[in-house]
Amino acid sequence: MTMFIDQARIHIKAGSGGNGRVGFRREKFVPKGGPDGGDGGRGGSVIFVADHNLGTLLDFRYETNYKAQDGEGGGINLRHGANGDDLVLGVPVGTQLIDEQSGILLVDLDKHGKSYTAASGGNGGWGNVHFKSSVNQAPTRANKGLPGGELDLILELKLMADVGVVGFPNAGKSTFIARVSNARPKIADYPFTTLTPNLGVVEWAQYKSFYIADIPGIIEGAADGKGLGLQFLRHVERTRLLVHLLDPLTMEKGRDPVRDYLALNHELAKYSPDLAAKPQIVAVNKADALADPELERMLIDELKEKAGVEEARVISAVSGSGVSPLVTLLGGMVEKMRQEEGKDMEMEADSL
Repeated sequence: MTMFIDQARIHIKAGSGGNGRVGFRREKFVPKGGPDGGDGGRGGSVIFVADHNLGTLLDFRYETNYKAQDGEGGGINLRHGANGDDLVLGVPVGTQLIDEQSGILLVDLDKHGKSYTAASGGNGGWGNVHFKSSVNQAPTRANKGLPGGELDLILELKLMADVGVVGFPNAGKSTFIARVSNARPKIADYPFTTLTPNLGVVEWAQYKSFYIADIPGIIEGAADGKGLGLQFLRHVERTRLLVHLLDPLTMEKGRDPVRDYLALNHELAKYSPDLAAKPQIVAVNKADALADPELERMLIDELKEKAGVEEARVISAVSGSGVSPLVTLLGGMVEKMRQEEGKDMEMEADSL
């Protein structure tokens, strides 16, 4: 299994331009002919391209220095030096390139095939033919090629999922993901079983699907670096909406489903106010273990009264009870949001 790596620091350098050539034609009976030094070739650039076949930044952890090819020097007989080859680096869709020195976001490679030239190759130098004039018929001057761009970058991957599943450890996120999608996460009965986000495709109607991801390790204090949450909170930012899974059977001191709900939403808001504003569906999991319908009603009433939850679904990720209607609800919400986003993009395009 490939290790999931969502952040890397690298150094990139574009190729330098080739030097211009000082040269003169050699003709019979002409001791020193006119200048014929060619121009140097342009250096290769460093280009990043988003590729949906990639899912991790692991390669950039092992190799941290990248350099494009230099341009070749100019030749005699006005021969232009060959341009250096560009260095094209594939990254997962959702990768952001950040200038490490300034902290400025350079580009968000959020679509398959989207590319960005992070460092441009240097121009090649002029050969001496460019410096011929009426007063200087045999110039001995040529330009050196310019150096290529150089940059320290932070690569940060944020998963591109329509729906993010959040909840305290052992709320059943991985089991829910395995039930509704093609993802096959590792599942066990101890905290922090999931050490990496799991991304899956959910087919909710004929020819209709959406991406779903579980976000592991978010606990109270996550926004301040406690647990694993801070490492993975960035992946929630991409989602259109959230499913908040609650464990009604938690026995830990100081915890109950209502407090878990409020505490986790507090962590989301501390990390980013925009996260707290995302549409959220509350699902009380492990309904098969509750057994008593009266307990379900009491818990839902408490969520409404104490936490302001308008609607809560009761499901069992293990048995599948209540899961299908929830998936249909999520699919309809995602489709509506996609349509609204499409209209907004059309309006922006018309205004340009």
